[in-house]
Amino acid sequence: MDAAQQEATARARELQRSWYGEPLGALFRRLIDDLGLNQARLASVLGLSAPMLSQLMSGQRAKIGNPAVVQRVQALQELAGQVADGSVSAAEAADRMEEVKKSSGGSVLNSTQTTASSGAPTVRRVVREIQSLLRSVAGAGDIIDAANLLTPTHPELAEFLRVYGAGRTAEAVAHYEAHQS
Repeated sequence: MDAAQQEATARARELQRSWYGEPLGALFRRLIDDLGLNQARLASVLGLSAPMLSQLMSGQRAKIGNPAVVQRVQALQELAGQVADGSVSAAEAADRMEEVKKSSGGSVLNSTQTTASSGAPTVRRVVREIQSLLRSVAGAGDIIDAANLLTPTHPELAEFLRVYGAGRTAEAVAHYEAHQS
């Protein structure tokens, strides 16, 4: 990728962040993880072609042009939150995804959709947001390098970077829960 392409991709991701609250690559990866999907299945549920989903995720395209697709993304965010907080089972989620796939209409993404039905974000959701933020700033290798530099003087901060920036979500959830008192 040349410098002009990198600049265009960075611009597209910034536009996505302003329109949707975060780059679509991070949002779609979280939906894939939380709902147990692959990219082809996510594209199908959203009503996008697989190449279009890929272009949105990579920042080659900035905007979702179809309001019905935006509404489906919002519905999947809400569903993912319900799966994460345990109020919806995997089987129920599969049925609801079929309903989402058939839905139409338009709205804008709403950041309140990332909260559980109680209105409070789930631990897993908070952890995923922290991971997404760190990983949007730097790759895992750079985060590990930074953590190694911090270890002698700030070991707790170094651990945080390693766990949230390069570790597994389950490890980060355990770290978060251990440090909440």
